[in-house]
Amino acid sequence: MNNKVVEVKNLVKNYGAKDVQTKALKGIDLTIYENDFLAIMGPSGSGKTTLLNILSTIDKPSLGAVILDNRDITRISNKELSKLRRDKIGFIFQDYNLLDTMTLEDNIALPLSLGGVPARECVKRTQELSGLFGLREHLKKYPYQLSGGQKQRGAACRALITNPEIIFADEPTGALDSKSGRELLECLKKINDEGRSTILMVTHDPFSASYAKDVYILSDGLIKCRVSKGGERKEFYDRIIDVQTSMGGDFLCE
Repeated sequence: MNNKVVEVKNLVKNYGAKDVQTKALKGIDLTIYENDFLAIMGPSGSGKTTLLNILSTIDKPSLGAVILDNRDITRISNKELSKLRRDKIGFIFQDYNLLDTMTLEDNIALPLSLGGVPARECVKRTQELSGLFGLREHLKKYPYQLSGGQKQRGAACRALITNPEIIFADEPTGALDSKSGRELLECLKKINDEGRSTILMVTHDPFSASYAKDVYILSDGLIKCRVSKGGERKEFYDRIIDVQTSMGGDFLCE
């Protein structure tokens, strides 16, 4: 059995005043193991974005615990949280968030530079990772010179460059065309298959979800079911579609 990376216990999130509360999460239990690739899906308002925000330390729960690095990260100081984000967590956002004034190489290496890693090591690790994502020949370019897919693969490299415990990906293909989205997903799958990363991805897209190993379906703030791969990706995609249809149609973005 692989080691636990994240353990979620009875996670509850309420919004609003006591007498008029919206219950976004109603008691989520989830364990993420080393080298998992999980996708979280659900209809609009299901709580999937809220869950991601709490797991990635952007938000705090009303009740419950999130154990990462043997600590309940919902109860540590902001200073400890900043260190945890820097050392243990990688983020891939829908909107790239690359710095326009820096080359792709410098964007990817930025987390290492901020951590005081020597320049030679920064270059070495950036060259290696960018090669895996098909970006080595683009490293000296600036973001405005790159396609959307190249920028998002660069953002994925930046998230992975520090060898974090877990990558959180928030609709990573949402701003990409189908070809660029597929290229990014193939890269993430390859990195995961090689044992280089544990990934939790939130997506409304069953095609994207089919690249994961397990898909968790949220509805009304609860995990309703898990769909595990077990076969070819096309067959996994069909089963995700079947579950989606049985729950009432498309899972639109929140």
